Amino acid sequence: MSNVVAIRKNAATLKKAENKTYEEMTDAELVVACQSGDTRAMDALLNRHRKTAEMMLRKLAPDWKDTNDLVQEVMIRVWKSVGSLRNPQSFMGWLKQIVNNIFCDELRRRPKPGQFIYLDEPVTTDAGSELGPREIADERAQPDEDMLKGELSVVVMNAYKKIPADFRKAAMLRDIEGLSYEEIAVITNAELGTVKSRISRARAKMQRCISPYLRESA
Repeated sequence: MSNVVAIRKNAATLKKAENKTYEEMTDAELVVACQSGDTRAMDALLNRHRKTAEMMLRKLAPDWKDTNDLVQEVMIRVWKSVGSLRNPQSFMGWLKQIVNNIFCDELRRRPKPGQFIYLDEPVTTDAGSELGPREIADERAQPDEDMLKGELSVVVMNAYKKIPADFRKAAMLRDIEGLSYEEIAVITNAELGTVKSRISRARAKMQRCISPYLRESA
């Protein structure tokens, strides 16, 4: 969409919303109003979709008990970036992508399951009985992660770069982030069968790319 066409379309959208309250305005109308500097429209847009972002995150991560901080991060990103949304009609798809990106960022920040360090002081009950060693999540790099920082890491990442973007994203979400096929289908907005096919083809491509290096290293 050219800038001239976008300007004309946005002007028409604003004209259409002239006699509406913020509650009556569509998402697209609110977006255009936000882009024109209407702060009350921004408040209305954020208030309308705070629950939407919460529900999206709950669907992606049903086991996460508290997503308030992530929802707030989504709202901040909408507030900062809505001015650059070229097609106001695509707001919901744009919001979904923001939620997906923040979800993936949070996955990378969280410690992998099973990574624990132990402290000498045991956990005890109020009566003084010992329940076992104290465990806290260990966010330090594990030995396998250290290995991936070396030569093999370069080979693997170069191999990933040779895979089509859709296949690469699905494979990395599965093999690096450890997501289920169902979660990947939601994130990539693809059918479950498509996700499985992409991952299978990506792995085959990866194997062909990495095999020469592994033979040389054997």
